[in-house]
Amino acid sequence: MLSVVIQPSGMVRAARSGLRTLLLTSVMIGATLQGVSAQTVDDGGDIATQQLNLPKDLTVFGKNDPNVRKATAIVNGRIITGTDVDQRLALIITANGGKVEAEEKERLRVQVLRNLIDETLQIQEAAANDIRVDPAEVNQSYERVAANFRQSPTQFEQYLRERGSSSASIKRQIEGELAWSRLLRRNIQPFVNVSEDEVKSQVDRLNAAKGSDEVRIGEIYLQATPENRQQIVANARNIVEQIQKGGSFQAYARQFSEASTAVVGGDLGWVRPSQLPPELAQAATDLQVGQLAGPIETVGGVSIIYVMDKRKVLTADPRDSLLSLKQLSVLFPKGTTEAQASAKAAAFAAAIKEIKGCGQANEVGAKIGADVVDNDNVKVRDLPPQLQEILLNLQVGEATPPFGSITDGVRVLVVCGRDDPASANAPNAEQIMAQMEEERVNKRARIYLRDLRRDAVIEYN
Repeated sequence: MLSVVIQPSGMVRAARSGLRTLLLTSVMIGATLQGVSAQTVDDGGDIATQQLNLPKDLTVFGKNDPNVRKATAIVNGRIITGTDVDQRLALIITANGGKVEAEEKERLRVQVLRNLIDETLQIQEAAANDIRVDPAEVNQSYERVAANFRQSPTQFEQYLRERGSSSASIKRQIEGELAWSRLLRRNIQPFVNVSEDEVKSQVDRLNAAKGSDEVRIGEIYLQATPENRQQIVANARNIVEQIQKGGSFQAYARQFSEASTAVVGGDLGWVRPSQLPPELAQAATDLQVGQLAGPIETVGGVSIIYVMDKRKVLTADPRDSLLSLKQLSVLFPKGTTEAQASAKAAAFAAAIKEIKGCGQANEVGAKIGADVVDNDNVKVRDLPPQLQEILLNLQVGEATPPFGSITDGVRVLVVCGRDDPASANAPNAEQIMAQMEEERVNKRARIYLRDLRRDAVIEYN
């Protein structure tokens, strides 16, 4: 049993929030804090400059390898079992479509244990401040998660069990998120201030940059030293490979990124290339939306970046148009061959050509046995890139070419209405102030969690 004991300093500062598993991102509680600090921000202090006065030729006494541990721990008396780790790991694997190799799974297991330790510290600190979450509230949030999967709570519990997880694991995560968010609102937010001059300066910078290019970047940042850089680069390449095979960028960012933006899936927000380090700026400029680059060597480590979107500052973007759509879809029976699917898709496409505006969509859908669903207020930029380009060139009453797969069937979208975006203006003062306050809360939150880790009594099995 390895015991790490750190005496309490009597000082508590700040912590990060954010559900760490992709399955919960769709139900982030309104109070969840989302920071957008760049990868150059650490948890306070330049650790690399601290002199530890270590011997050049050292001898390790004993056989303990700190890199090889069973995935169990006791955090200030609270036990984290191997089952806890396995069930949380199963959520991540499910979020990645089950496509996680054995070696990658072991790396994830180590990170999951760290996350569970942080989550436990957050719940304990909230309880120490008389903040407790009502189980009924946790159950309500859990029901919303199940609803996002179009399942009842009972069905969703069975779904999780079949994948090696449990409802208890998700509920524990929800409890930690709610408790920590409330703690931050009580102990940090009231003491964060942004002046009117700071807001005005930000508005002036935005107006001066009007028309320039902006990119929304996702980043996975891994710290590296000259001694371990080669291994860190190899790890980064492995992450890139896993994402290219279909893994979730956001899930990997939450588990592996050492930047402050890990809690929001690596999302740096909207930035101008000139605001990024030169190495990242060039890649961000050259990449198209949806493309990935890395590992890119930067000061202090390596980065993997993902271009989530592009736009021009304070300029109306056609992709912000709101569409009213009708979706006609036909499913293929189980066992349908590719040839049969192609023939059925061709017949479906021929029938769609008869549609003369949305007024005939329901009639044609009934003739060919298609399901017809109305979708209003659909923003173009929220659709897959392939559909964005098609829909931007369609007039009201026109339909997309058929698209789909053998698994999902074939479908088309008919444009029933379009509301073009208004001229873009700078965010108002209240919006900018809220964003700046949020960033500062998150910065203090990271320090808070860092200090909780330092003060913790943790025993690893």
